[in-house]
Amino acid sequence: MQRSYNVLFLCTANSARSILAEAILNQLGAGRFKAYSAGSFPRGSVHPFALELLSGMKIDTGFARSKSWDEFAEPHAPQMDFIFTVCDDAAGEACPVWPGHPMTAHWGIPDPARADGSDAERHLAFAEAYRMLANRISVFTALPLEAVDRLALKRRLDEIGRSERPAS
Repeated sequence: MQRSYNVLFLCTANSARSILAEAILNQLGAGRFKAYSAGSFPRGSVHPFALELLSGMKIDTGFARSKSWDEFAEPHAPQMDFIFTVCDDAAGEACPVWPGHPMTAHWGIPDPARADGSDAERHLAFAEAYRMLANRISVFTALPLEAVDRLALKRRLDEIGRSERPAS
């Protein structure tokens, strides 16, 4: 029987990127992964454009709520195997840091909630964040996690986070 891995996606507000990543991994992970999301300073609500995007892709949004990473530090919280920060250093955001021993990597994605312009342009920013996350997550789910050592895996996770950096 194949092992299941718990994965936590962290960002600052837990209203867009980490929510999208949680949805994508739970869909692509096919039971091999259980994804969660949280924020260091949760906004308290999920961005409506994130919910619209997921709903439009026929992904149930019943899971989606903006929550603090403190929930995952509780004694009975699921133990994480992987933690990915998806905040964007270039935007001057403070990325959360997770203590402990899970495998971690930074997969910075520009915050679509900060996008300016028309609604169409803002929707496009959400679609682009989704695309970038889906590409990275699909590479992650294809890794032979059971067959690689921690150091090699850490290098590969960091490489995934550097893939497809948006042009400045």
